[in-house]
Amino acid sequence: MGNEATIIPIASGKGGVGKTLLTANIGVALAQLGHSTVVVDLDLGGANLHAALGIPNDFPGIGDALKLNRGQLSDLLVPTPITNLKFLPGDGRIPFMANITHHQKMRLILQLRSLPARYVLLDIGAGSAFNVLDFFGVAAKGILVTVPELPALMNMMTFLKNFIFRCIEQALRQNYDLANFLYEQYNRASDVEPVTVRSLQEQIRTISPDAQQKILKICGHYQPRIILNMGLHPNELESLSQISRNVEEILSLQIEYFGFVFQDTQVRKAMKQRSILLSSHPQSIASESIHRIADRITRLWDQEITNSAELLINNTKQAYQRFVGHE
Repeated sequence: MGNEATIIPIASGKGGVGKTLLTANIGVALAQLGHSTVVVDLDLGGANLHAALGIPNDFPGIGDALKLNRGQLSDLLVPTPITNLKFLPGDGRIPFMANITHHQKMRLILQLRSLPARYVLLDIGAGSAFNVLDFFGVAAKGILVTVPELPALMNMMTFLKNFIFRCIEQALRQNYDLANFLYEQYNRASDVEPVTVRSLQEQIRTISPDAQQKILKICGHYQPRIILNMGLHPNELESLSQISRNVEEILSLQIEYFGFVFQDTQVRKAMKQRSILLSSHPQSIASESIHRIADRITRLWDQEITNSAELLINNTKQAYQRFVGHE
């Protein structure tokens, strides 16, 4: 891979699942392992990554670069209290940054790819706005954070659906007939059978076999990785295999499970203290969970992880026994 940075977009289907705190502390853990790391606040319109790093919100950042032409993003990197870790602020105090233009978005993505670091973590806004989906698509592998509760898992599925449909639409938009076909499919009435990627492929094959191959290539290219946050017990992972089957059947995507972070009262304490969790509560179960995720990133990020659901369940059971002492 040479000196090229590994870019890891981190998103969530809904707010309140701990995405930003995880992004900050995974960045800390990677830096503590000796890797040059940059954490980027891409939650434009709601930037608050600085709080999880214990840094004041008074540095110029992405908003200044895009709206005020303050130079390159690499010139705006802010040192943190953690060796090897730098921070790129988001919108700061500039309003309406959630609505950047297409040109600004493309310029931003180009500069993100050239940031000087081994790992670049992108804290993306929650939900499925086009800019959010496009930022998540910056890399083939990204992290999607959820909590192991049905509403959040459903939001995760909705995010994945919007993401892959957005990728397909972007790839085929130059073909007028296909663009119109997709528009009709994406805007079907709610009482009609939902569109799936597989049904799109079958119908598009009759219009353009080349376009069908593009869809297959897109679905094979992206490999979202799931982190379940604020978990209470390993039995919350029992539905993982079914979720994977649903995602594959409906969206033709292969997802992998990458981590389980236990709910921990020390997290709230760190937030109230405006301190870094891994620094202020290094022995907590949440910190230990995050260190395991960072270790997996350094060892496994560029590999395909087979049986990821089974592996995560076994690892989580071991961690639960070690920390909680039950079962």
